[in-house]
Amino acid sequence: MVTNKGKKISGGRYIKQRKKKKYEITGQRTITKLGNTKRKTIKTRGGNKKTILLMEKFVNINGKRIEIKNVLETPSNKFLARQNIITKGTIVDTQLGKVKITNRPTQEGILNGVLFK
Repeated sequence: MVTNKGKKISGGRYIKQRKKKKYEITGQRTITKLGNTKRKTIKTRGGNKKTILLMEKFVNINGKRIEIKNVLETPSNKFLARQNIITKGTIVDTQLGKVKITNRPTQEGILNGVLFK
């Protein structure tokens, strides 16, 4: 049984045949914060474009734009709420009450939500 994983019998190491291709490289994580609206458009595979939401102060609820007062809770990570970072499932405080974000803002470029009871 060989114990030197990734090494040749002579002790030399195996060298990778190629570098990672563009689609294999992981991108930098984008976050949506609470603030004045700011969007960014990036190119994706196949010549398409994706709009990323970087900052937003309004959320769409039943076709109405409602202003966000504060980020209350983020179920996926409690530290994101402290930094006012908005993700899918985040509960935010608005004039109408608590609202749960129902979409992924970094993928769609917009904030949608439903009233949370």
